[in-house]
Amino acid sequence: MTTTLISQPNDFIELCAHIRKSGLVAFDTEFVSESTYRPELGLLQFATDDRSVAVDPLSVGDMAEWWEIMADDETTVVVHGGQAEVRFCLYQIGRVPRRLYDIQIAEGFRGRSYPLSYSAIVQRVIGKQVDGSQTRTDWLRRPLSDEQLKYALEDVDHVLEIWRRQRDWLKTHNRLDWAEAEMQRLVDDIVTDDATAPWRRISGTHKLSRRDLAVVQQLAHWREEEAAFRNRPVRRILRDDLLIDLARRKPTTRQKALATRDMNRPEYKRRLDDIVEVIEKALQISDADLPEKPRNRRQEASSDEQVISKLLALALSNRCAELDVSQTLVANNKDLTELVRHHRLDPEKKGQAKIMEGWRAEVCGQLLLDVMDGKVGFRVAPVGSSTPLIFETRVTDGVGA
Repeated sequence: MTTTLISQPNDFIELCAHIRKSGLVAFDTEFVSESTYRPELGLLQFATDDRSVAVDPLSVGDMAEWWEIMADDETTVVVHGGQAEVRFCLYQIGRVPRRLYDIQIAEGFRGRSYPLSYSAIVQRVIGKQVDGSQTRTDWLRRPLSDEQLKYALEDVDHVLEIWRRQRDWLKTHNRLDWAEAEMQRLVDDIVTDDATAPWRRISGTHKLSRRDLAVVQQLAHWREEEAAFRNRPVRRILRDDLLIDLARRKPTTRQKALATRDMNRPEYKRRLDDIVEVIEKALQISDADLPEKPRNRRQEASSDEQVISKLLALALSNRCAELDVSQTLVANNKDLTELVRHHRLDPEKKGQAKIMEGWRAEVCGQLLLDVMDGKVGFRVAPVGSSTPLIFETRVTDGVGA
């Protein structure tokens, strides 16, 4: 397997032709995100069965040919923790991968640990070790050293071997469909998040009035445009906590705005006039046009819901241990509380709960419903058992309940 750094457009086009012909490629990126509106690509790494190659986007320039391949229906793209790679594709061409395989997600269906680092998966699946010494590299600085390139290429060199072993195991254990469904969910969630209005991504807004929300909406929109124009991270323009405080207090002068702690910092003070103008604009919105209050998705669980959720968590943990599947991947406490609420308040719509959809319903959905309905009971398992508890269908008068 030859190793090269591609820095010329013609060589990059040739690589893309090779990837199209192969139909299968491991892919990773190195980027820097601390100082810009969106992360800046510093390096792209590819591995097919024949080649392991790094591409310098700063020299090559237009990378559209690759993003078109990533989003086509013919090329399987294998990644590790590929959220960033999916977002790059979406931002570059407005489309997302159609045949994405994530070895991090796949490993969550082969064991109880998730998410695992790339080095941990390499060690676990193929028994090799990779170098982690270049994690603090500035990938936008040139030239890149041989050590940096070696480190970067290790992130793809073992991916296809891992993919094949995972795929064969998942097929044998009838879990490949589960993994593929979760990988598609990863892509869908990124698309949904990207389409969500900036102000709706800010936490804590459920406590605000509709007029407060109008200020949040206008400030968040202004902040996004300002960050994009100046190519700065959104948080550097105005932090979320400061935005929420401004929405509550609604200052209409520079002096009043400075009463918010930290607003006297130079990076904020220079934008105070714009901030006050945006707030005044929000205050002029008619009552009829104010944004609706969002549903509180993080509503605190009642004491009853907490007790029931803890019981379900025991059942879920036990079930995941039986199947050797990551509980973290299956559901969290919020998902369990959501199921409890559907079951108690709207039992005919239990299917709306995340844990009752797709492969999750197959893994544990019916068990959790049966626990809440009293159709199964549990007892402590004997010493040496693979799980701490044994869940059994309850029998009444000789008939399963």
